[in-house]
Amino acid sequence: MAKSKPRIKLPAKAAKGEIIQIKTLISHKMESGQRKDKKTGEKIPRQIINKFVCTFKGKEVFSADWHGAISANPYMSFYTVATESGAYEFTWTDDDGSVYSKSAKIAVS
Repeated sequence: MAKSKPRIKLPAKAAKGEIIQIKTLISHKMESGQRKDKKTGEKIPRQIINKFVCTFKGKEVFSADWHGAISANPYMSFYTVATESGAYEFTWTDDDGSVYSKSAKIAVS
């Protein structure tokens, strides 16, 4: 599989108490395990991202459990309140145990 590439979009600055939107996208095939290889006729093994977690200063802000019906290159959008400056940490966990991570900073005034 090609290397998964996570992308994050959130405001660089926000006022304290402001509600901000965070958008994430990760390049990933999200193979359901239901298809067969056209050349060999064998099932293509399932390989999906099954867990997404966003934390801020070690505290979980948002998480989601994903299952086989999630599309390839999954996009996630959610809202949170900007309380202080710092970095959001994002992790995606694959069926095979691979963990993809990325962080993004915000300045709160």
